[in-house]
Amino acid sequence: MQFSTLVLAALTSLASAQRTTVITVANNGSLTYSPNNIRVNVGEFVQFQFRAGNHTVTQSTFDAPCQPISMHSNLTGFHSGFQPAAASAAMGMIPTYTIQINNTNPLWLYCAQGRHCENGMVMVINEPAANASRTLASYKALAAQANTVVPNGGAAPGGGNGGGTAGTTPDAAPGAGTTPTSGVSMLAGPSTFMLIAAAGAALLL
Repeated sequence: MQFSTLVLAALTSLASAQRTTVITVANNGSLTYSPNNIRVNVGEFVQFQFRAGNHTVTQSTFDAPCQPISMHSNLTGFHSGFQPAAASAAMGMIPTYTIQINNTNPLWLYCAQGRHCENGMVMVINEPAANASRTLASYKALAAQANTVVPNGGAAPGGGNGGGTAGTTPDAAPGAGTTPTSGVSMLAGPSTFMLIAAAGAALLL
């Protein structure tokens, strides 16, 4: 009984460390990330699931929305590349892009397709609570006056907050580097490993 309790505690801790927040990109064809304002703890993951259209998730600074963060800082930032959803949807799959959060600094994100950013397709992870002038609403207002810039090339390596291991499994275990994970998945939400671990814990009780 004590062994089962210890195993369950360990699996619960692991599941917490592997927590994934899912963001729906272009839900019902809209120019939105849903939800578009979230708080995520260090070590947790954010997975973007592209449901329609051809969109990106691209990191910028607050002061220069719709432009890659590398244009205005020494960070490379992350860029999912364009993710056309229709081809994957025809096969019953969803393009995904996953990042791991390595600190609680705010992440300002936009879609680099056309004028999507100017039209409000933006979001924030860990909006600063102590700065009333740096809000998602303020970022969106700045974006409406901006000009979208597409990062050169394909998906770029992550910056100070990105994480994960490149590959085709969206819920792959994170590496020590800062490269986000792209892939195609038939599953949403928690990783398959977490579901197996939970099932294993139930059998031990």
